[in-house]
Amino acid sequence: MGGQGRAGERGRGPDDLLPLVAVGDHRAFEDLYGMVSGPVYGLVRRVLRDPAQSEEVAQETLLEVWRTAGRFDPRRGSALAWILTLAHRRAVDRVRSARSAADREARVGGQAEGPAFDQVAEAVEGRLEREWVRGCLARLTELQRQSVTLAYYEGYSYREVAHRLAVPLGTVKTRMRDGLTRLRECLGAAV
Repeated sequence: MGGQGRAGERGRGPDDLLPLVAVGDHRAFEDLYGMVSGPVYGLVRRVLRDPAQSEEVAQETLLEVWRTAGRFDPRRGSALAWILTLAHRRAVDRVRSARSAADREARVGGQAEGPAFDQVAEAVEGRLEREWVRGCLARLTELQRQSVTLAYYEGYSYREVAHRLAVPLGTVKTRMRDGLTRLRECLGAAV
């Protein structure tokens, strides 16, 4: 690493990093991802409400940022606003797509008596998944749990999480990384 720190650690924000991402700078994208993934997920989650779909749409959005960063025009607004606009569009498209599919199914399938087996199975599966996630979250340290909750469920950036918890940014990043690793291991064992 030499004398160079990471882009985000040198005080660069999304407006500084996005042009670097546009030319294929992986490190700049990594820093940008760390800064905006929380707000992107939070926005998408407010639109979709479903955590799994929200995570998927947030990942799709960030992949789109990587692929289309060259289209960003700083004269039209900030990088964060552009990224959140992409996220909002994808989330709304997902809602419209789901409604359209549901409308087609209703027209084709007619009105069934009582809930379909698939709906009941999905509801039960969703409850079980939520219980697994709660159980895995309970296994984290308090700082890990608070950091993950603030970033992924409430949409705060790492910097905002650090400020809200009154701990150094590096501590939050470490706790988030460790917490997400423990969650992944716990959830993987539950599957």
